Amino acid sequence: MENFVVSARKYRPQNFNTVVGQQHITTTLKNAIRNQQLAHAFLFCGPRGVGKTTCARILAKTINCTNPTSEGEACNTCSSCVSFDAGTSMNIHELDAASNNSVDDIRALVEQVRFAPQAGKYKVYIVDEVHMLSSSAFNAFLKTLEEPPPFAIFILATTEKHKILPTILSRCQIFDFKRITNNDTVEHLQEIATKEHINAEKAALQVIAQKSEGCMRDSLSILDKIVSFTNGTVTYQNTLEHLNILDEDYFFQLLDCMQQQDMAGAMLLYDQINRKGFEGDLVLNGFAEFIRNLLVCKDAKSASLLEVVEGMQQKYEQVAAHTSLSYLVSALNILNDTEVNYKMARNKRLHVELALIKLSFLQQAIELSQDKSGVSKKKRVDGPIAFRARPIQSLVPPVPTNTASTAGNAKISSGTEASATSQQSAQINQAPSAKLYVEQTAPAVTPPPGTLKTGPKKSLLEALKEKAGAAYEIEEVKEAKPLTEETLRSFWESYIKQLEQQLKHSAVGTFKIASLEIDNDIHFTVRVSAVTAQKFIESEKLVLLEQLHAQFNNRAINFTILVEEGEKEDVPLHMRLNSKQRFERIAEQYPLVKELRDRLRLEIDY
Repeated sequence: MENFVVSARKYRPQNFNTVVGQQHITTTLKNAIRNQQLAHAFLFCGPRGVGKTTCARILAKTINCTNPTSEGEACNTCSSCVSFDAGTSMNIHELDAASNNSVDDIRALVEQVRFAPQAGKYKVYIVDEVHMLSSSAFNAFLKTLEEPPPFAIFILATTEKHKILPTILSRCQIFDFKRITNNDTVEHLQEIATKEHINAEKAALQVIAQKSEGCMRDSLSILDKIVSFTNGTVTYQNTLEHLNILDEDYFFQLLDCMQQQDMAGAMLLYDQINRKGFEGDLVLNGFAEFIRNLLVCKDAKSASLLEVVEGMQQKYEQVAAHTSLSYLVSALNILNDTEVNYKMARNKRLHVELALIKLSFLQQAIELSQDKSGVSKKKRVDGPIAFRARPIQSLVPPVPTNTASTAGNAKISSGTEASATSQQSAQINQAPSAKLYVEQTAPAVTPPPGTLKTGPKKSLLEALKEKAGAAYEIEEVKEAKPLTEETLRSFWESYIKQLEQQLKHSAVGTFKIASLEIDNDIHFTVRVSAVTAQKFIESEKLVLLEQLHAQFNNRAINFTILVEEGEKEDVPLHMRLNSKQRFERIAEQYPLVKELRDRLRLEIDY
C-alpha cells in the first residue's frame, strides 16, 4: 500500500506561475530576481493557507538556480533545484519560531549565518510564524537582520503582523498576501479534480470555496474529506451534507411563508430544519446571509457581490425583484439582533421562533407604516399642531378704589407709575410748572387668590421661619470656654468619678497620680511615671477627647502623654516583647509548638 499524500502537499506550487491568487506578489519577486534587486530581508504576512511559506520556498529555490529562465523562474533541472526538490539542499534553512522562540535558538541561527554557502550563491533562512518569538529573541535578531552578510537572505512569514516589533518591520520588505477569491479556488480545485480523475460538480466546488473563506489549504483538505466520504464523486447534495450546510431551498421556502404571513408554515419549516440537526445559530446566520444576497441583487451595480453557486443567480434575482427593499433591510436588522443575543438566551429554540414570528408579521407592519390613510407609526412633524394654552396672570396688583376726600389736585404716587393710563400722562405733560407729589399710604388690600404678592423681599431666614413655623429653631454656635488649670482639673476629677462608676480601678489610680500641664489654649500635657500608666490613659483617649470637646465647646483641644524619667519600671515581660519575640519564647519553652509549625509548614503572621 503506497503512502497517501494530501492534496495540499502533493499539489504545492513549485514555481511562481503556479501560485494561485497572488499575482501581485509573484510578479514583484520575479522582477526583483531578473533585475538583481533582491533585498536582504522579506516579511510575508497574510491569512493562513494563502501561500506565504510556499512563496518563500520558491524564492529560495529560484535565487540559487544556476540556469534561471528569462521570466525569472527556476529551471527545475540543475543540481540546486534537484537537491531542493529532494529536500537535501544545504543552502535553505527553515526555522519554526512557534517552537524555537527563545534567545538561544536565535543565537544559534545567528552563529550559522557567518558561514558562507558551500555551493550556490545564497543561504536562505525561512523563519515561519515569526510573531511567536519573544521580545528578547527579537532584540537578539535585530543587528543580524539589519546588516547580514551579502550571501544571507532572511524570509519571515507570519499571520499576525501587528505582533511584530516595529524595529523588525522597518528592516524588512513587507509583502501582504490577500485571501484567494472563490473563482480562483474553484478553478484550482477543478484542475486538481481533473488530474485525480474525480467527478466533481462545479456547484459543489463553489460550496467548498465559500466554506474555506479564501484559504486554499482548507479547501484542499475539505475536498480530500469529501472524496473519501463519497468514494470519488463530489456532488452538491453530499457536499452540503458533509459540511453541515443548510440548503438554500429552505431559505427560499421560509421567505415565501413570511411574505404570505404564514406563521404556522414558517414554524413547521423551522421544526423540520431543527430535526435534521441544525442549530439555531446556523439557521440565523444562513438566513441572514440569504437576505444579504437578496439585498445585493436589488441593484445591478452591486450584483457582482453575489456569491452563490452556479445556477442560483437567476433565482435570487427573481425573488429579489418581488421583495421590497424596506422588508429586506428590516429583516436583516431583526436577524442581526437575534444572532447577537442568541448566546444569552436560555431557551434557544424559542429565541429563534420569536424572530420568525416577527419576520412573519413584518410585511404587515411595513404596510401600516406606509398607509397614510390608516394607522401611521411615523411622528407627525409637518403642519400646525394643536396644544392647550394656559393664561398667565398679571403681576400688577389691582388699584384700590379710594372714596375718601383728598386734596383736589393731589396725585397719588406709587410704585406702579409705569402702568398709569395715557390720560394721566397727558395731564402731567401739559403743566409747565413744578408738580408736588403727595405720597399716601393706601389701605391694605388682600389680593385675589391666584395673584402674585409684591412688596419688599423677605430674607431667606424669614422665609424658612415662615415655612417651618414653630418647628424651625436656630441654635447659635456656643462660644468656646477658656482652658485653665482649674477648669481642666475639675473636668479631670469628674472623669475619674466616671471611671470609678465603671469599675476601672487600674485606670482610676493612673488618672489620680497623673500631672497636668497646660501648654497653650488648645493643648495640654499629661505626665505619668510609667509606661503602663501611659497605656491606660491612651486606652481612654478617644472617649476623653470627645467629652473634652463637649465640655469646652472646642474641637481643637488635644493632649500628649509623656513618661517622665525616674526609677526603672518593672514592666511585665509580655508587654516588652513583640509578636515574633513572644512566639520564639513560647517555642523555646515548648519545643512541640515549633515542631508543629515545621510539620504543617505554617507561616506565622507576625
